[in-house]
Amino acid sequence: MSEQPRAPARRILIVEDETHLAQGLLFNLQAEGYAVILCADGETALQWLLDEHAAFDAIVLDVMLPGKDGFEVAAALRTAKNYTPVLMLTARSRAEDVLAGFAAGADDYLAKPFDLSILLARLHSLLRRVHWTPTPAAPEVASASVATAPDVFHFAGKRIDFEQLELHTPTRIIRLTLMEADLLRHLVCNAGRAVSRKEILEQVWRLHEDTDTRAIDNFIVRLRRYMEADPAHPVHLQTVRGVGYRFQPEEKSAR
Repeated sequence: MSEQPRAPARRILIVEDETHLAQGLLFNLQAEGYAVILCADGETALQWLLDEHAAFDAIVLDVMLPGKDGFEVAAALRTAKNYTPVLMLTARSRAEDVLAGFAAGADDYLAKPFDLSILLARLHSLLRRVHWTPTPAAPEVASASVATAPDVFHFAGKRIDFEQLELHTPTRIIRLTLMEADLLRHLVCNAGRAVSRKEILEQVWRLHEDTDTRAIDNFIVRLRRYMEADPAHPVHLQTVRGVGYRFQPEEKSAR
């Protein structure tokens, strides 16, 4: 029996200016079967991704780079509607810095120094979770129970496709980052209940901080622009004063 053709190796772009770390990642990712390209600065990465339109399955992106930093690179990619998954490496692991990476469009983060096995696991998880190749839209189905966190959730004439990372409204389709989708999924699972910022940081983004941070508000503002008819007067993503936020599927005014 003839052998089945092998699937092409997943292509990974590593953007890292520390030569010894970049070479170590190159060696180990190649040993895992990935096809790897290295670049040492943000401008070169953007040239590959935006000007040359090179296709990659994921990007390992350092924050501290000469010229454009990792935040700027991630933001430029998302502005250009390039949704290649980004695993951000940062020596600054404060919650504010991590959330800044998420706000720029990163899909996951890893603080330096890191264990290689953890990086490989995060990268594998990122590639497994995301289906970046467009596929036909899922057929319309009745809304499932909120508590089960369905892959497709319908509310108020809108649809969240968590598997495809898309929010469908009557007028447009918005591509979500993994972090935006994870936040929405958590709020959907807890519809009608006030969810604290601390809970979101710990249960959604794995950040364990003694003090609360309001950086998460930026994500809510962006999601409101996606789904609310009037973002200044939200009916779905409601603010609960002194606590956090509540997702309300039905169109009821906030209290």
